[in-house]
Amino acid sequence: MLQKKICMLGAFAVGKTSLVSRFVKETFSEKYLTTIGVKIDKKLVTVVDNEINLILWDLAGEDAFQKIQTSYLQGCSGYILVADLTRRASFEKVIELQRRVEGLIGDIPFVVAVNKSDLENEKDIDDAYLEELAEEGWDLTHTSAKTGEGVENIFVQLTRKIIGV
Repeated sequence: MLQKKICMLGAFAVGKTSLVSRFVKETFSEKYLTTIGVKIDKKLVTVVDNEINLILWDLAGEDAFQKIQTSYLQGCSGYILVADLTRRASFEKVIELQRRVEGLIGDIPFVVAVNKSDLENEKDIDDAYLEELAEEGWDLTHTSAKTGEGVENIFVQLTRKIIGV
């Protein structure tokens, strides 16, 4: 059985922990809990007849005072960048994080979760901006940890990229 480490990256409060919780435990909580350091979960998935044990590293959100520990990225097979549809600054953060991660560990598979799609009426980002990112080759998926929209898909999509199918 294959085992792959996936890191969840993004600004604080974009929904990284909620996405992992929805994916692993099929639960969602309105209660906000700050991740300190890293929280690790596992889930077995089957992709094109391959069983893969995903080791999910939910890293603390990055802000002006806290940077991601680069040691947490070691051994990572791929990563999910999480941005909050209602906070434009969170998209600027994922662009910065992607460049930094690529500089640290090289060009490995990643996808972008455009999270909180259930709050579409509060969005702070326009479709043209998202289209620009897609044209640059970024795989964007609208997700909602609250409703479950796109959650399974984002993890399967990244896993497919990692194993090359």
